[in-house]
Amino acid sequence: MRLKHKPWAKDKLNDFPQYVIANPEDCNGKWNEVFGNDHPLYIEVGTGKGRFITEMAKANPHINFLGIEVYESVIVHALDKLIESEIPNCKLLSVNANDLRNFFNKGEVSRVYLNFSDPWPKTRHAKRRLTYKTYLSIYEDILPDMGEIHFKTDNQGLFEYSLISMSHYGMLLNFISLDLHNSDYEGNIMTEYEEKFSNKGSRIYRVEAQFPSKK
Repeated sequence: MRLKHKPWAKDKLNDFPQYVIANPEDCNGKWNEVFGNDHPLYIEVGTGKGRFITEMAKANPHINFLGIEVYESVIVHALDKLIESEIPNCKLLSVNANDLRNFFNKGEVSRVYLNFSDPWPKTRHAKRRLTYKTYLSIYEDILPDMGEIHFKTDNQGLFEYSLISMSHYGMLLNFISLDLHNSDYEGNIMTEYEEKFSNKGSRIYRVEAQFPSKK
């Protein structure tokens, strides 16, 4: 994906600390204090321009949401959505997914969403895929026992790889859709990419996967 650099994005993110957490490592173990309640915390890794996370927050006011996106020039669009709608139960982090253990205690995150992640199609780049085993290990460390990942993509190759990766990790695949928009699944909220690809006739794939119990 070719990104258009926005040199002003960092300053804008810093101007809205009520929505953008500048030092998330200081919030480790304290996210309920950050949101001011004890509601469950759901995170989206790779939140992009923020349509999914902000619409989820609007639809679920008793759940706290964090949109995580490494590119400041992208996540600033999600910030615009939060400013416009004044959504109290959604905040943003501009950080790398590799560092998630630094920001959350075990069980502090109740669910992880992965939506339309970069497929990194070349075999030599497999370790960069957000469903590679090292990332699965990170998610497992911040989720409760038997925590869930909900994953959507239009990329069949990435979806097949992800099912294999999750299965090899020992995860349970509780729900699989090979054509989400033509299924009876209810409550789907689309991302910007999802709408774009769906309008072009692409299938949308979805899986809800659960980590094995360690008890």
